Amino acid sequence: MLVVTFFAAGLVHAAPADFDSAKRMAARIYADENTDFYCDCPIQWNSGKGRIDLKSCGYQIRKSGPRAQRVEWEHVVPAQQFGASRACWKKGGREHCGDTDQKFRQIEADLFNLRPALGEVNGDRAHFRFAELPNVQPQHGACPIRIDFSRQLAEPRAEVRGDIARIYFYMADRYQLALSAAEEKLFLRWHTEDPVSAREMALMRRTAQLMGHSNDFVTGEKRWYPGYLSAQPEVSDAEPVASTHRIDAAPQTSQSTAVVGNKNSKKYHLPHCSGYSQIKRENQQPFATEAQAIAAGFQLAGNCKQ
Repeated sequence: MLVVTFFAAGLVHAAPADFDSAKRMAARIYADENTDFYCDCPIQWNSGKGRIDLKSCGYQIRKSGPRAQRVEWEHVVPAQQFGASRACWKKGGREHCGDTDQKFRQIEADLFNLRPALGEVNGDRAHFRFAELPNVQPQHGACPIRIDFSRQLAEPRAEVRGDIARIYFYMADRYQLALSAAEEKLFLRWHTEDPVSAREMALMRRTAQLMGHSNDFVTGEKRWYPGYLSAQPEVSDAEPVASTHRIDAAPQTSQSTAVVGNKNSKKYHLPHCSGYSQIKRENQQPFATEAQAIAAGFQLAGNCKQ
């Protein structure tokens, strides 16, 4: 009832200033969430605190029993991935960044990047990047997450892979976090295989009321493609946030061209389409947006999946 009352009133609150306030807000957003993010184990909420019913979902404790029974707020894009390149991190890690770096606190408190997770799994996933690990056996009983501790990789369950992809796209876009070519390819596939659900959209809208903006990769207003960041305007930030992964940019006719039409076929191609770089120069018709291409009588190419 709390979450229904809070959001039905249509109240818009300021985005959280730090991680502690973000956790309190997230508890309201997810007050009617029945299961945790990675294991799909039932959650029992009490005054904003969550407890996990381990037996009902076949979870087996790997190492930390007390932590396994509580809900923690997982950064889907880990703090290390958006903090390690900052000067504060090099001086004293995450704690020092939280004490001294306002930009870091803003990113750490972004509600779109938080999900309720079983505590032990949150700890085991740590800062590991996501991958598919078919040769790794699950280590947490019936919980489907797979973690390769030696290579520092984690494979989430199929039902949340699209959610993860769209969170990564949002965080990379908003805070200029570079994705490797392999990550872009993986997340684009996950985005397609696990499309936006009604539940994901509802949670995004609740979060948007507090953050003051949407995750446009959930609404569909934005689309990621290989080399996406290289085509975006540079942000003015005294200390830009970046990862050590380079971006492999897709061919572009110009930095501002997002759509290229074929004058002969009257079809248009997006940067992630296979035909985008194959149109002969003399047949290229650049457009800034899809709307411009459609208004000019062009149609989306058949081999270009949206």
